[in-house]
Amino acid sequence: VAINHMLTARVRTSGIVTESYVIDGNTFEMYDVGGQRNERKKWIHCFDNVTAVIFVGAISEYNQKLFEDTSTNRMKEALDLYDEVSNNRYFEKSSMLLFLNKKDLFEEKIAKVPIQDTPDFADYTGGADYKAGCDYFIEKFRQLNKTDREFYYHLTCATDTSNVKMVFNTCKDIILKNNLKDSGFL
Repeated sequence: VAINHMLTARVRTSGIVTESYVIDGNTFEMYDVGGQRNERKKWIHCFDNVTAVIFVGAISEYNQKLFEDTSTNRMKEALDLYDEVSNNRYFEKSSMLLFLNKKDLFEEKIAKVPIQDTPDFADYTGGADYKAGCDYFIEKFRQLNKTDREFYYHLTCATDTSNVKMVFNTCKDIILKNNLKDSGFL
């Protein structure tokens, strides 16, 4: 299978899928959990005392509806879920890393589908400006962070291997720094 086929494949997650990665000699356990509403009750309680949570939301889906509830906006649902996860007692000591994925699709879409035409985001005033749109959604997520921990975010394109590598290296550094800080070494 070609790498491009693997990168562009879309598979809906069900349950918890565990993967281990070794990056620069450090082993990272990644848990991919189903984002659909009926999947959440299966995983939220399983992650007491995790080092970091990487929350992935598709920035390009601001005008789309959920698969399982065609009356609910996908980005609004992502914001609600981020609020629930980032402020959950199970993750109070975990680093939260927000990935706003599909930035390439967002850049194309914002020129054709105005954000402010979506009822949930009618307060948006940045027009078709890509940076203004990104900043708008980043700020929406930032406002939900009710803890005193730092807010980390990355705009990503999962099909761009150089972007993914850079983002994961940055995340690795954040996780290691926070572990050192929590251990009293920083």
